[in-house]
Amino acid sequence: MKKIYLYGNWKMNMNREETEKFYKDFGGQVAGDPALLAAMGKTLEVAVFPPFTSLAAAEGASKNLDKRTVPFLGAQNVYFEPKGAFTGEISIPMLKDFGCAHVILGHSERRTIFGEPDELIAGKVKAVLDAALVPVFCYGETLAEREGDKTFDVVSRQLRAALSGRTPGEAEKIVYAYEPVWAIGTGKSATSNEAQEVCAYSKKLIRELAGSAAMPVVVLYGGSVKPDNAKELLSMEAIDGALVGGASLKADSFLQIYKAYANN
Repeated sequence: MKKIYLYGNWKMNMNREETEKFYKDFGGQVAGDPALLAAMGKTLEVAVFPPFTSLAAAEGASKNLDKRTVPFLGAQNVYFEPKGAFTGEISIPMLKDFGCAHVILGHSERRTIFGEPDELIAGKVKAVLDAALVPVFCYGETLAEREGDKTFDVVSRQLRAALSGRTPGEAEKIVYAYEPVWAIGTGKSATSNEAQEVCAYSKKLIRELAGSAAMPVVVLYGGSVKPDNAKELLSMEAIDGALVGGASLKADSFLQIYKAYANN
């Protein structure tokens, strides 16, 4: 069975109390399930991305758990400067203070709602790599772009911008997340064949851009992933895991996504 990367983006949800409850529930469920416990860190890699205000709660709650049951901690965004007059932003050193290992970059909501351009996101990718954290680089097309047969043009543009100037070793350290904008928070999901097609294309292009045909590439699919569609999506050859939104807010529904794949 292939390794599954199960990443939970909590977006603007989960206060301190809810975060502590999630960690308690998650740790208890993993510790109480021998198959899950054995999978953690081997055939299952889990990371959660709380809002900035809940990072301290997440770090604190993790200290009360068996280390084998603790997911990686990540942030939903970051700025590329280490400090300075950047009101409202957060730096990589600040994230490291909370034990963050991963950072989501280029999420469709950052691109479409807050207007982040490819060049800014590429700068963040470089800064995160330089700091030895894992960038979770998101990319994907809008509904209008898909209907206009522009999906692969958009994917190519976004990946080329993020990987410009990056070495094969750097490109390998990035976790890539294909998230079609039209499937984010809408209840719609790409079909397994649609997701497979874009993820397979992404892997081929990433290797070409990095100049390494044999380079391992991890590509997640994100877009209304739930337990009832997880098995089919995660079974596709080019999909290595899922970046999950709403279903990651409860430990049970989050873990059910992996179980739906692993138990069938």
